[in-house]
Amino acid sequence: MTAGRSGAATLGAGEAAAARPGGRGGPAWRPRRLGVRARRRWRQAAIYLVLGLCAVVYIFPFLLGVGTAFKTNADASAHPLNPIPQHWVLSAFSELGQQDFLRWLANSVVVAVFVTAGRLLFDSMAGYALARLRFRGRGAVFSAVIAVMAVPGVVLLIPTFLVLKELNLFNTYPGLVFPLLTDAAGVFIMRQFFLTIHPSIEEAAKIDGAGIFRTYWSVVLPMARPALLTLMILSFQGSWNNFSTILVAHESPSLDTLTTGVGRLVSGQLGAATQYPLELAAAMAMTVPVAIVFFVFQKYIMRTGEGAVKELRPFGGPGLGRRREA
Repeated sequence: MTAGRSGAATLGAGEAAAARPGGRGGPAWRPRRLGVRARRRWRQAAIYLVLGLCAVVYIFPFLLGVGTAFKTNADASAHPLNPIPQHWVLSAFSELGQQDFLRWLANSVVVAVFVTAGRLLFDSMAGYALARLRFRGRGAVFSAVIAVMAVPGVVLLIPTFLVLKELNLFNTYPGLVFPLLTDAAGVFIMRQFFLTIHPSIEEAAKIDGAGIFRTYWSVVLPMARPALLTLMILSFQGSWNNFSTILVAHESPSLDTLTTGVGRLVSGQLGAATQYPLELAAAMAMTVPVAIVFFVFQKYIMRTGEGAVKELRPFGGPGLGRRREA
């Protein structure tokens, strides 16, 4: 009986609180909550609308370029801002095949592959040296790397040209590759990643008799796969789209890459100054490989680690036991 009375009293108090104008369940509370939700929804709708308009403004030039690549010259001149062709044709791509497009493509592949491989090797070695090796002037060297990152690339074009001329590398394939083999940003990325690896892993390798290079190559470098993949994407994209350095490194049309070859098309040197479908077809074909590489490996760009090391096995020797780190 006592429990029943207390329950009834509690229920009555709740109903009384709900009936009061200021109670949480009262009529004055519900409109207030509905008003807050309505304002929040309108605010979100406004934000999404602004973002959608920005996305349209950003994407429209790309869609216009893709659509113009499938237009005729007359259609591109009559409807320059319409991304949808009146008649879908492949004449621009057929005419592009009559140019030296395949040679440009082959030269771009050669430059991008060798530059990417070189940066993965040399940038990782330099980053490991700056992160782990103790030598006099290490701080000054790292400061110089940071300073080089702040220098605009156009400032280095004339020195690059002079060095290539003195070394007899101008107008050669090595001359296209050597100026791009190292990158200050790549050294910085690798150095910062190597600093996140616990030194106890390298100490275990040294106990088992591994030298500096063996520790770097067989122990530390495999753990830096996320940073290497990020550097690979950035290096491939940068070397594939590089124009200024490739331009000052050669003058022979046989060494043109896609960037300089398309530049000749746009400038009218090849008689295609007003053939917008041809120019944009070449630009679209140049964009496809970079887009494929980016979308395949994009999840590794923002990744900075692969998780904790659960078990550390001995390097080339009998058991050192287990070591755990967070």
